[in-house]
Amino acid sequence: MLIMLSYRQPGTVITEHTFAVPLDHARPDGDQIEIFGREVVAADNPASPGSAADLPWLLFLQGGPGFGAPRPVGRDTWLDRALRDFRVLLLDQRGTGRSTPATRQTLARLGSARAQADYLTHFRADSIVADAELIRPQLTGGAPWAVLGQSFGGFAAVSYLSMAPAGLSEALLAGGLPGLSATADEVYRLTYQKVAAKCREHYERYPQDAEAARRVARALDRAARNGDPVQLPGAGPLTVERFQTLGQLLGSSTGSHALHYLLEDPFAGHDLSDDFLHRTGQLLSYASAPLYAVVHESCYAQGVATRWAAQRVRAEFAEFAASAAVDGDEPPLFTGEMVYPWAVRLDPALAPLAGAAELLAEREDWPALYDAAQLGRTDVPAAAAVYFNDMYVPRELSLPTAAAIRGLRPWVTSEYEHDGLRVSDGAVLDRLITLARGGA
Repeated sequence: MLIMLSYRQPGTVITEHTFAVPLDHARPDGDQIEIFGREVVAADNPASPGSAADLPWLLFLQGGPGFGAPRPVGRDTWLDRALRDFRVLLLDQRGTGRSTPATRQTLARLGSARAQADYLTHFRADSIVADAELIRPQLTGGAPWAVLGQSFGGFAAVSYLSMAPAGLSEALLAGGLPGLSATADEVYRLTYQKVAAKCREHYERYPQDAEAARRVARALDRAARNGDPVQLPGAGPLTVERFQTLGQLLGSSTGSHALHYLLEDPFAGHDLSDDFLHRTGQLLSYASAPLYAVVHESCYAQGVATRWAAQRVRAEFAEFAASAAVDGDEPPLFTGEMVYPWAVRLDPALAPLAGAAELLAEREDWPALYDAAQLGRTDVPAAAAVYFNDMYVPRELSLPTAAAIRGLRPWVTSEYEHDGLRVSDGAVLDRLITLARGGA
């Protein structure tokens, strides 16, 4: 471990760490990558860096996959509550943030699509857990630490409870209880229903958006038929199907409002405006998180190939067809947290990885991510927020998992959407800590 830098922000002291870990934990003497972590401690806590005071550690695992940890400014969002009890490690999971990146530029050195795909098999929850277990003794002296997992970070926390429970003192999950044996197909059959309901709620809230969305879809279709598809600045062509993926916004607390403001004035005369295309491109480009797109479905895979499940299952829901958006009388339905093969090909940040993505989609020998028997006998105190209306992690899969983890206390709430941890000013985290420690 190398301590790189320590500095202050309002109310906090931050220390940056870099750790060397194996790319493949089954080959500890093989290729090494770096993992970056940002330690945060309250400035007024006596357990600041260099002191002898003991303060327990909380490992934060970000949602995704493929996103770096939050970049804090002082004690913002849930950190204020966490820093009352913990020294927090904001971990940039492998391939993200300041950890060794996995992008079109860095993966190009591997050459073939096969080599790239083989490399990317090591970027799932099981490898993240193995990284954490190498890092933990370097920071805690061997003591267990608590884990807080948001969304995909919760999936990784359940893998942690399965694979290395002795490393954990507490497990806190926010919108991150996976179906233990659910296939990607099963996940998407539920999430398409969820996002359809969110779309209908959006059009009820903002009925004027129905006509605006229809006009945009028809303009995109017309341009494509004329052989001059609309281009997003630096982000490739905007097709009707790609426009529909703006529905990923609808699962957050303010997403419907953000979508409305995007749609309230999308045209400049008869053409889509530069402002609309600029803002849409920022939302749809995977340039800042290419790993999210390339390994997204692989994070559901256990022993079976996903074979672009989101695309296949979409065909079961005719109301999402692009033709329905263009030719029908109903407004177009947006899609949610689904990654499609054409999205990889259209996005300049992803197109060089299209071959690797195809190979990952066909891969069948994925190891298990969860151990139901171990989860059934764990003694790690645990609590989970299950958001009743969660568009990304369906409660129909989360609640059986909550029942399967011994001692886990679920809190099912419709007060928050999937981003409840971030927007609740510490209330969600406070409730999870209280539940895990036996409180009401």
